[in-house]
Amino acid sequence: MGKNMRKAILAEKDMPAQWYNIAADFKTPLSPPLHPVTHQPLGPADLAPIFPLEIIKQEVSTERYIEIPEEVQDKLKLYRPIPLFRAVELEKALDTPAHIYYKHEGLSPSGSHKSNTAIAQAYYNKKEGTRRIATETGAGQWGSALCLAGTMFGIEIKVYMVKVSYNQKPLRRLLMETWGGKVVASPSPDTEYGRAVLARDPDCEGSLGMAISEAVEDAMQREDTKYALGSVLNHVILHQTIIGLETQKQLEMFGEKADIVIACHGGGSNFGGFAAPFVGDNLRKGARTKCIAIEPFSCPSLTKGRLAYDFGDTAGMVPLVMMHTLGHDYMPPGIHAGGLRYHGAAPLVSHMLQENLIEARAVHQKASFDAAVLFAKSEGFLPAPESSHAIRGAIDEALKCQKSGEKKTIVFNLTGHGYFDMAAYEKYLSGQLEDYEYPAEAIHQSLSKLPQV
Repeated sequence: MGKNMRKAILAEKDMPAQWYNIAADFKTPLSPPLHPVTHQPLGPADLAPIFPLEIIKQEVSTERYIEIPEEVQDKLKLYRPIPLFRAVELEKALDTPAHIYYKHEGLSPSGSHKSNTAIAQAYYNKKEGTRRIATETGAGQWGSALCLAGTMFGIEIKVYMVKVSYNQKPLRRLLMETWGGKVVASPSPDTEYGRAVLARDPDCEGSLGMAISEAVEDAMQREDTKYALGSVLNHVILHQTIIGLETQKQLEMFGEKADIVIACHGGGSNFGGFAAPFVGDNLRKGARTKCIAIEPFSCPSLTKGRLAYDFGDTAGMVPLVMMHTLGHDYMPPGIHAGGLRYHGAAPLVSHMLQENLIEARAVHQKASFDAAVLFAKSEGFLPAPESSHAIRGAIDEALKCQKSGEKKTIVFNLTGHGYFDMAAYEKYLSGQLEDYEYPAEAIHQSLSKLPQV
């Protein structure tokens, strides 16, 4: 055991049996979610039409640790614990004294970290008698994970997939359908909201906010259906903390402590789950790990958004939450990192940023693909476009170490593989991929339409 290892693999018995809830360690509490119509604090009854009771309890919990049910642990052990790799070849390519590690969540059956919460959410829905779940997906990782979880627990899954990703990533759709999911491009003719959007703009590429509106409308129209979200909300980040908790144990196997922890950021599920245990140690134990969220310049909710109450969807059907937002009607460009095309940041992540517990940076699309290709050439694995943002951040930090001579330990989350994203790599390799920075005036205009709370 030690620093000459190439990967750390935990035994099944060492997989965490509890999730960590960082809300328990905040010095100031989170602002409560508000009813979308009355703007009053939500009660459990307000969420009951779309979420199972146990999920609602987790959403508002301030307990530090929450037990992972045995049936959920059994399903997670299909692929967990996930290895932590040391990126020795990448270190050589960068000629850096830094030690670089990555947690490879792309090794899950669905190809990303999303299964960690999909399995838990499907379990709680099945336990309470849900027969059907409606959801949205951007690049398709969340939809794939939930369709897999649906097969595990015998639940029908309907997926509203953002149209630009639906067209860019047909293999993701086929994977969802192989696992029994029913997938439509959003905006779709299947909901009143989708039909209204298409009437205004038949060529609309869609957004996660729009797809969420469709999925919530679907769930509210049927008694046998609940809604499931793959990011943003507290219970989702709670389920994803298994990533950070495993990583901490594996770093001990390497004889290392993390100086810098990095993950990409869209809605906040993987960054929150990866970073929260490290932030918790900073708060409780006096550790000094720097945690950095990396987002695209085209969807800069943390770096250019405003902390305010806003809707999580475009139509204003879901509760108002306090988050860093670009405005719920913000229409992101069709970048290939479809999982990062979201207007807002999770309340937990937003709170961490507001309290100066984490840092946030934005990178351009081409720079992230530069990092992805260098990683693929050195480490062998082809990363998802979303994950490439974290790789870019890790490389930038390692290059700083190369200049300064500091021997820091850098750890990043490789959220998924890129084998269904070859069209994006084709554009990059042929020089057709373009950078896009969302105009400040457009952000200002979108923010001017925030709800008055």
